[in-house]
Amino acid sequence: MWVEMKVRGLTLDPMSNMPIIILRDEEDKRSLPIWVGIFEANAIALELEKISTPRPMTHDLLKNVLEAVEARVEKVVINDLRDNTFFALIHLRVHGAEVTVDSRPSDAIALALRVGAPLFVAEEVVQKAKTMDATKESEDLADQAPERLPQQERLKEWLENLKPEDFGKYTM
Repeated sequence: MWVEMKVRGLTLDPMSNMPIIILRDEEDKRSLPIWVGIFEANAIALELEKISTPRPMTHDLLKNVLEAVEARVEKVVINDLRDNTFFALIHLRVHGAEVTVDSRPSDAIALALRVGAPLFVAEEVVQKAKTMDATKESEDLADQAPERLPQQERLKEWLENLKPEDFGKYTM
């Protein structure tokens, strides 16, 4: 089973300053934070802000190639979470046949935003993300670096209490 989600914004992890994509379901009951690289966050931010570039960026190029070969992105599915790494599939329709392509979620999301394709997250991934080795990570941190445990707890609390108004200028 899949849950349809939308990109609700981009924010920065206050501990690492790494960008986080915030996905939320339609009822705003569940959210999914996905840490991404700065370049991927930039690609997503450009599309969220509808900023055009003088030359096609990578995701724009991919969109153009798909259009040129008459392929359509039907949906993007974040389908797995293993070892704290998310996995995604891009579902394409190519001359009547369905083709799936493995992707990093950040790239799949950037493409989905550009082509207006729906974004889904497997229910299992939503459930796994809630517990995303938080207990194991906390135990590891306590064993290896007891002074970092409060930071981990603060980050967990911060993520749990995120509200749309916290997203700043990238709020949708």
